Amino acid sequence: MNQLLSKIATNDGHGENSAFFDGWKAYDSDPYHPTRNPSGVIQMGLAENQLSFDLIQEWVRNNPKASICTAEGSNDFKDIAIYQDYHGLPEFRNAVARFMEKVRGNRVRFDPDRIVMSGGATGAQETLAFCLADAGDALLVPTPYYPGNDRDLTWRTGIQLLPVVCDSSNDFKITRRALETAYKKAQESNIKVKGLLLNNPSNPLGTVIDRETLTDSLLFTNEKNIHLICDEIYSATVFSQPGFTSIAEIVQENSDCNRNLIHIVYSLSKDLGFPGFRVGIVYSYNDIVVNCARKMSSFGLVSTQTQHLIASMLSDDVFVDRFIAESSKRLETRHGTLSAGLAQVGIGSLKSNAGLYCWMDLRRLLKEATFEAELELWRVIINDVKLNVSPGASFHCSEPGWFRVCFANMDDETMMVALNRIHKFVIQKKGCDQGSGKKQCRRSKLEISLSFRRLDEMKMVASHKMSPHSPMSSPLVRART
Repeated sequence: MNQLLSKIATNDGHGENSAFFDGWKAYDSDPYHPTRNPSGVIQMGLAENQLSFDLIQEWVRNNPKASICTAEGSNDFKDIAIYQDYHGLPEFRNAVARFMEKVRGNRVRFDPDRIVMSGGATGAQETLAFCLADAGDALLVPTPYYPGNDRDLTWRTGIQLLPVVCDSSNDFKITRRALETAYKKAQESNIKVKGLLLNNPSNPLGTVIDRETLTDSLLFTNEKNIHLICDEIYSATVFSQPGFTSIAEIVQENSDCNRNLIHIVYSLSKDLGFPGFRVGIVYSYNDIVVNCARKMSSFGLVSTQTQHLIASMLSDDVFVDRFIAESSKRLETRHGTLSAGLAQVGIGSLKSNAGLYCWMDLRRLLKEATFEAELELWRVIINDVKLNVSPGASFHCSEPGWFRVCFANMDDETMMVALNRIHKFVIQKKGCDQGSGKKQCRRSKLEISLSFRRLDEMKMVASHKMSPHSPMSSPLVRART
């Protein structure tokens, strides 16, 4: 039967058979709910920004004309519902360009005519891959990196992703030596490198790339005459210093660089929390890429109804300013709650200031320093602790024992349940490792009791830092974006 189908239909290039997606399946089959299924799996493997939905909902209620599906906005229904040019609504492209500028502190300007729509960042990544490389060519990607890149960039295009190995000795920072090593290895294997892909802020690290590293990456790609793609979809999730620096700023400062090699991927999925709207953006300084990407966008356009709503929302400067500031504040509070909760039982995490997740260090809980031991620990966390966290191996991390933990896709109460489970697991595991006598058992129970008391105190503090109400009315009971 498979002989009658294409290679794409019969291969596993989508990457669904990985621990990253297996965790989602475990959640899907047994989702946590505080009353209907309190012992279910809590979804901490989904980087979704739900902490400020109340602000979005308030704006929608106050601006009914922004939607053509309301009585107030129905007069625009026909104009929006009929065929539109695949360049996108001018007001949409203008609003997105201004929003990108605002997120970057108005230090750079974006030309609306260079904004190309796509079906989310997934579509934007693939569109760029088709424009920049042929099957068999490669992009360099610093590790650890988002597992979806393997699907988004390689499955249908046939290109390769080659790791630029980074490690914890310098907090996984990108170095010129690592870039040169990866490039040289590709040359020795007769693989044509067409570009370097950077994720800034990083998923899964939650860190921003500093100005010096961005400048060095720009110089490296210019010297090699290869493309530089910067995925900046988490740019408005930075909640503390150092601030976010866009590659657009570095290009602006280096007027003699080859702009034809610079491209930006953006979306509204993370910064605004709209993954369901599928708003992806390709922004290229290369005219040929812009023209080609625009033609290819026919296969994944953003609906004009969505464009109409987004254009109205992002044109409201008062709302945008308030949202960016409040979202940042809430992300910082939630990040602090998770980090402090982990630290109470001796679990560290990489120092970070952006994103919707922490890069959790569980190396000391491994039976041995291998990826097999990491997967064994992950299975215990999924099946026994009932938390879906993502193992570092699925992010191509060079060291076993690191896990990504998402914190912005649940309400305060669910976060505390998750931390309770983590505390209980770590304390019990420590007791088992030290011996299982009655004295040790009683000591573990006491530690768990004290740990829960500290978490209750943290919850009270966090509730005072957040808005008077929980920003989410119910815990996440789904796992698809």
